[in-house]
Amino acid sequence: MLREDISQALKSSMKAKKPQCVSTLRLILAAIKDRDIAARGGGGDSNGISDDEIMKVLQTMVKQRQESIKMYEQGDRPELAKQEADEIVIIQEFLPQQLSEDEIATIVNSAVDDLGAESLKDMGRMMAHLREHHAGSMDFGKASAVLKERLGGA
Repeated sequence: MLREDISQALKSSMKAKKPQCVSTLRLILAAIKDRDIAARGGGGDSNGISDDEIMKVLQTMVKQRQESIKMYEQGDRPELAKQEADEIVIIQEFLPQQLSEDEIATIVNSAVDDLGAESLKDMGRMMAHLREHHAGSMDFGKASAVLKERLGGA
């Protein structure tokens, strides 16, 4: 389970005295715990969120850091941008390998052909299909752009 992998990585990082890694892993575990508490309040599983939900948390954390990097670069703070980039590397260790833009385009085009999508009205159905089959490995922002272009909305 992903949760145990993260906890083990934290223990290893503490033993190896890697402060950047330790702080990032603690942030990950705190975010997961927050989601656990929110799920419990909503009548969710008392054992915590699933691995799929944990992957969503990790993907959100990566996106937040990518946005922070842009802001730091605009503000001429390269040292902070580098720190965020280092955190992204640590977080991505727990995510599946991300698909390249070419692979995303191939998958999107194949899905459009298979499901018979013809216009932007089919966007929601197509994105739901892609999320169901490629959660964790696909950047859905890029997939959405490819899909809009293919369906004539660009």
